[in-house]
Parts: sequence; C-alpha cells; structure tokens
Amino acid sequence: MSPKRKTQVDLVIPIYNEAGVVEQTHVQVRAVVDSLPYDFKFIYVDDGSNDGTVDVLRKIAEGDPRISLLQLSRNFGHQAALTAGLDASRGDLVITMDGDGQHPPAMIPQMIKLIEQGYDIVQAQRIATRDESSISFKKITSNLFYRLINIISGTQVLQGAADFRALSKNALNGLRSMHEYHRFLRGMISWMGYSSVILPYHEPARVGGKSKYSLGKMIRLASDAIFSFSLAPLYIGLSAGLGFFVLAAVQLIYVLTLWLTGHTERIVAGWSSLMGVVLIASGIIMILLGFIGVYVGYIFQEVKRRPIYLITGDKKNGE
Repeated sequence: MSPKRKTQVDLVIPIYNEAGVVEQTHVQVRAVVDSLPYDFKFIYVDDGSNDGTVDVLRKIAEGDPRISLLQLSRNFGHQAALTAGLDASRGDLVITMDGDGQHPPAMIPQMIKLIEQGYDIVQAQRIATRDESSISFKKITSNLFYRLINIISGTQVLQGAADFRALSKNALNGLRSMHEYHRFLRGMISWMGYSSVILPYHEPARVGGKSKYSLGKMIRLASDAIFSFSLAPLYIGLSAGLGFFVLAAVQLIYVLTLWLTGHTERIVAGWSSLMGVVLIASGIIMILLGFIGVYVGYIFQEVKRRPIYLITGDKKNGE
C-alpha cells in the first residue's frame, strides 16, 4: 500500500528590490515550515528588481530545491506579481506573504489548520499594538481609503487586511477565473464570497531596508480599487446636476415672486453671481467628464486584453 501523499502547500512571495532582506526572510520561513508535516514549495516572484535580488534568490535556490523563481520582465506592481505566483501554484492550498518579514511565518501552521477545517479563505488582519501611539500619514490615508471603499462599494473590504492569506484550491480557482487587468486582490477575494475566517496579527518590524510601496503606488492601488468596484464617482456629477437644478428652480420661484408682487426693483442682474454659478457648474461638468474619462480608460485597457504580467525567467527547483 503506497503511503498517503502529503498535502502540498505553496508559499507565494513577491519580491522587489529586497536583496538585503530576502535571504533572512527565507531562513525565518524555513524555521517554521521545515518541522510541519506538509510538502512545501516556495514560489518567489521577482517584480523587476534591479538591486541584485535575483542573484540572491538564485543562490538561495541552489541550497533549497523547493524554490521556484519567476522573473517578471519589468516592475508590473505588487498585485500583478502576486497574480503571477498564484497562477504558477499547483498546490492543494496556497499562502501569499510579503518578503520583508512583516508577515509573521509563525502564523502559517494556524492558517493551514483553518483551511483543513473547511474554510476557503484565511485572511490575516493587521491590528495595532497599544504602544503604537504615533499617527502617520500612511495610517490616516489607509483608514480613510477603507472607509471610503466600504461606503461606495457593494463589496466590503476588511480594514487592516493584508495580502497575507491562505486560499484553498477552490478559492484559488475562483480567483483565477477573474481576468481583469486592474487588480485589487483584497476586493476580488472578498467579492467571491467563499467561506472565510479572519486571523489577527501584530505586524513585526521589517527585517531590513525600507518599504518599496511608495505614495504613488498606494494611490494607484486605491484608484484601481475605487474605479473597479464602484460606480459612485459617476453619480457625483448626477447628484450635483440635480442640486443645481433645484437651486435654479428656487431662484426662478424667487424672481417670479418678486415680479408678481411688484418688487421688480429688487431684481438686480448680478454679473458676479452669474459668473460664480457658471464656474461652479463648469467645474462640476469637468469633474464628471474626468470620472467618465477614467472609466473609459479602464475599459480601453481591459478590451486590449494585454497580459497582466510577462515572465522572462522561470528557475525551478534550483536548476
């Protein structure tokens, strides 16, 4: 009788310019997973690094045959790199985590157990510690973003959710069926509606270096989330138009009342007020046209059906 096959767990780890960090991160992850009774595979996705990260990953792969290295042709972004790793996964379940050490590997055993208990999604949620009294720009904007997306979107996105999660084979196949170019994986996974459980964690300090998630990248991710999951911006112009229609009706009633009551001397053609109304109305029209332009641009990029990422190198099992 052949021995029972071990459950294969794929770890998808996107990397961008983390040459001084990734080796230590791999050591930390191995310290946890090597003692577990599962067949682990490491899928490192290099997102167009230019600091020698690929060379470090190749060196690590020489000593660990479980490593597969995917090299993207350029920096496509964190969400695209995660997608590349998820597409390459062939395991019974997959866990995605960052390579900077801020997603604690110690949670991996618990995530696997929850998937084995029948959950399709195990979502890690970062919670603040009591000594985190400082308020940073990133924290403020992040909180505002999650409040906004949950108000205007029909899909509720967990505040503090990270791209540190476990997915069953069923959930992974569901995610793979979604081919949109502008990807906000946190929203896409929440939208699927599979059975899920939240796993809170305290975020440790980075192993080294600085975060590569710049303000521009955060704005791009927020834009993808808002315009991909909500039509609310289009309704802003409609609401403003209705508001100006009401104001115009009030003004007309006011003028007619003065004329009917014989107080025509109070009807003064105000050039300034007229210009103010014109400028405000024109501004609203331009804003609305801008929103429409963004949606048309998104549609344009979708219908071209360009790939989400391109791979230039695929180094498997240390070969």
